Amino acid sequence: MLKQYLQFKLSQKLSPQQIQLMKLIQLPTQAFEQRLKQELEENPALERGKEETDEFEDDFSNTTEDLNDNESIAAEDINVDDYLSDDEIPDYRLHTSNYSTDDEDKSIPYASGISFNQYLKNQLSTFRLDDEGYKIAEFLIGSVDSSGYIRRSLTDIMDDLAFTQNIYTTEDKIEATLKIVQQLDPAGVAARDLQECLQIQLLRKKQNSTIELAIHIIEKAFDQFTKKHYKKLLKKFNINEIQLKDAILEIEKLNPKPGGSFSGNSRIIEHVVPDFTIKIIENQLDLTLNGRNAPELHVSREYSNMLKGYKEAKEKSKSQKEAVQFIKQKLDGAKWFIEAIKQRQQTLFITMSAIMHYQKEYFLTGDERKLKPMILKDIADEIDMDISTVSRVANSKYVDTPYGTKLIKEFFSESMKNIKGEDVSTREIKKILETVIEDENKKKPLTDEKLAKLLKEKGYPIARRTVAKYREQLDIPVARLRKQI
Repeated sequence: MLKQYLQFKLSQKLSPQQIQLMKLIQLPTQAFEQRLKQELEENPALERGKEETDEFEDDFSNTTEDLNDNESIAAEDINVDDYLSDDEIPDYRLHTSNYSTDDEDKSIPYASGISFNQYLKNQLSTFRLDDEGYKIAEFLIGSVDSSGYIRRSLTDIMDDLAFTQNIYTTEDKIEATLKIVQQLDPAGVAARDLQECLQIQLLRKKQNSTIELAIHIIEKAFDQFTKKHYKKLLKKFNINEIQLKDAILEIEKLNPKPGGSFSGNSRIIEHVVPDFTIKIIENQLDLTLNGRNAPELHVSREYSNMLKGYKEAKEKSKSQKEAVQFIKQKLDGAKWFIEAIKQRQQTLFITMSAIMHYQKEYFLTGDERKLKPMILKDIADEIDMDISTVSRVANSKYVDTPYGTKLIKEFFSESMKNIKGEDVSTREIKKILETVIEDENKKKPLTDEKLAKLLKEKGYPIARRTVAKYREQLDIPVARLRKQI
């Protein structure tokens, strides 16, 4: 049986403009510049730079002429003077003392160059190959990934040559051609695994007893070498610790990713542009917002003149009324965007300022052990903003400090109690853990259990599994793999 009833419910919905503002706040400097460029291209009523106002006078009244009743459109409700008043001009300028004075264009040029694969193909001309061999070599080069490896079996390559290149050959022929490709620079390229990659590089070196021992270790005891079973290596090759240490040093000099060493590689490298700068001036912290986040914008004079012409016109055609609707839409968009940028600047600066003062001890000293426990809510409460707003600022922004460029979210960490009952940052514990591991005897690295015991002695009672978690987050291997001779 169907029933009808009324239900009242309170809900909060964000307007499209509020959503756009939140997206603007989230953008880092470079992405913001792209968004600004897009808006300038799409909205002709928005212009960059200072507005000249010397010859502009607002001599209109605060009323608009009535439009024809039989052609009622939204333009009837437009108060033209709202878009022409000189009172609005200061809002079009985004001057603030909280950004850098360095306003030069800092677009990043990228050098053009040949691809890694083309670089390898160009070297084939130095080898004598028949037509089939050349095509196989080109196909093998095409199978080399960005790290410099061929991660496919020769059987798969043979099948692909038959189906895609109409080349029917044998694995032996492909293997022989692969040996030629592996002679190309950089050394180690076209290897099928790390073991082969290291072996190729060692064979290219000037041979001596140390290099020969390194080759034997890679060829005959690669698994024991990677697991650092040094005692087994000493016994297997009947050598002393000095000989083994010299051989390992030679291996450590090799490049495990030969493709990454190609200087002509045209891949775009990520370029971090700090959104803020913190300096220490007379023992006081000084925060500035990157000037590229504070562009000077104003509403187009041409569009203002269009409205002025509409106001002065005695007869208004239908096309003029449609035009004034379009102009109003663009002026609304331009005004909103300018105001949104101002709000973005204020939000970024206020949020970073609160973070800076909260972590004042760290920013004055650079000692990560001085980092206080800090969560998003701490800053949100401090500046009376929503946690999501603080998160948008912290997740994608960088700050240039006297100690390097840092991702802002790295300053946030949970807290735990030390033996004295004081709240300490997990970042502080990780830093101490890192220091303990750096100072350990590398011949007898500390296990996670011993590390936990040492931290407890220092006043940080954490479990072994917590030590293991922090160690993994710091990208530090287990004790066995930290062992050195």
